[in-house]
Amino acid sequence: MSRVNVLSTRTVNYLELVGNGKRYFVPPYQRDYSWTEEQWEDLWNDIVDLLPNPDDRHYMGALVVQGESDRDFCIIDGQQRMATLSILSLAVIHRLNALADEGVDPVANRERAKELRNRFIGERDPASLIEVSRLTLNENDNGFYQDYLVQLRPPLNPRSLSRSNRLLWDCFKYFEARIGNLRSINRDGAALARMLAETVARQLLFILITVDDELNAYTVFETLNARGLELTTTDLLKNYLFSRVKTPSDREALQRRWRSLLTAVAPERFPEFLRYHLLCEQPKVRSQRLFKLVREQVADSVGVFKLMGTLEARAELFAALSDPNHHYWLERSEAKPFVRELNLFRVQQMTPLLFATWELFSPEDFIRILKLVSVISFRYSVVGRLNPNELEQEYHRAAKAVLDRTAARPAAVFEVLKPIYVNDEKFFSDFANLVIDTGGQRRKLAKYILAKLESDLSGRHCDPETDPSTIEHILPENPSEEWEQMFPRAHWESQVYRLGNLTLLESSANRRVGNAIYEEKLNAYRGSAYQLTRGIAEIAPEQWTPELLDKRQRQMAERAVHIWRADFA
Repeated sequence: MSRVNVLSTRTVNYLELVGNGKRYFVPPYQRDYSWTEEQWEDLWNDIVDLLPNPDDRHYMGALVVQGESDRDFCIIDGQQRMATLSILSLAVIHRLNALADEGVDPVANRERAKELRNRFIGERDPASLIEVSRLTLNENDNGFYQDYLVQLRPPLNPRSLSRSNRLLWDCFKYFEARIGNLRSINRDGAALARMLAETVARQLLFILITVDDELNAYTVFETLNARGLELTTTDLLKNYLFSRVKTPSDREALQRRWRSLLTAVAPERFPEFLRYHLLCEQPKVRSQRLFKLVREQVADSVGVFKLMGTLEARAELFAALSDPNHHYWLERSEAKPFVRELNLFRVQQMTPLLFATWELFSPEDFIRILKLVSVISFRYSVVGRLNPNELEQEYHRAAKAVLDRTAARPAAVFEVLKPIYVNDEKFFSDFANLVIDTGGQRRKLAKYILAKLESDLSGRHCDPETDPSTIEHILPENPSEEWEQMFPRAHWESQVYRLGNLTLLESSANRRVGNAIYEEKLNAYRGSAYQLTRGIAEIAPEQWTPELLDKRQRQMAERAVHIWRADFA
């Protein structure tokens, strides 16, 4: 683990967590309760397995808390487990009270319920005589938890509850039913109390990590996240922002705006969105430094709302860049093909530049930038397969130049991006040797390239999304022995997925020719509606050889150089 001022890292059982008057609270604006029956059942089965094995232990994972005092702790990660164990405790207590009401050892069972309540749920303050809860949930869940679950009061209309409140209630009902069905102990108050006080309290273990401030909490959080634990970076960032806002009215306003922001940007993509936002101004932003950078920039409510304003202005565009059918493009249909290409190429490093140009360029010039970054991406990433780490810094430089107004036109942006614009000579060479496996997602890429070549060659637009053609392998993927006469077997594996061996063909013709020998395929090629395919017979009228494949691909490369060329080159 990276160097962090961790106050303690130790293994503790559930009783040690909640004993000695310790209190835990979930930050007001952390995510709501979300566990469902799948998680409840896993926990219940683990507990049932432990019942006959008092020497066994079960690890519940890491619990990350921030110490506020020697008794009060803010839960950074682990609120779902803490809430669920509390509800399980309440279900046991409820069962003991029910047994007492039925006349089953009433005095002892009421005393057991009282003692378990003091130990796991809350205890009375000796001065005020007010019960102090050991667990406080977030703003949306705590009222229901304290007023209904802790008081063992059923809600009047469970269907009217919010989703998270309904899950809390369903969790209680789930454990209530499971305890009732546990025939070996469901009417034995002593055994029920022992299940909670011994099995749950002493055999469930946590790795308790206590940190002293938000930055260290975030560092631990990121380390755990890298190890595969189910953590949400968005939650921690959100908690920090809300902690900087002090007045109730500002918190309410921030809550409304935060919800709207995460409607546009999915919570799981928010850290990525925030990183690209910061890359507009910062030359290098690692995911692990997000929290530190936000904390440096945002110290109070003014900083929070300033950050929110900028994020809100960019959120819709960020979401739309991942979806060519997003409503954002309804009035900007010229952008759709380039957005589709960028998604096909699976590149995102240009996002900061697109943020900047959308804000400061005209719609027409923004689309020219979209086209430019698509061409750069195709030359650099798709065909050249060059180091993607270089892209982020160059796109930051371009975004900064736009925001500083030193690059006020698309041509000036191109000048900044020249270091990552692959020149024609190298692009020709890379394209002439391009190999594309036509399985899975790569099939779409192969069809896109072939459709662009067909459009340029025939003068007729060929849309790879809607065109009914299929990809034909001239040398089949599974050649018969007859192919060895003109295409040596030693070349089959290395040549079958070269672009020069691929073409577009009507699906009926493709099914008909299948793995046939070349002479039989020629008739289908000559009758094809695709000029790219008809041209095969001109290049190879009698046989298909590695030399002719190479010749065809070099012709394709010559055409590609002017198809995928920047307007400013």
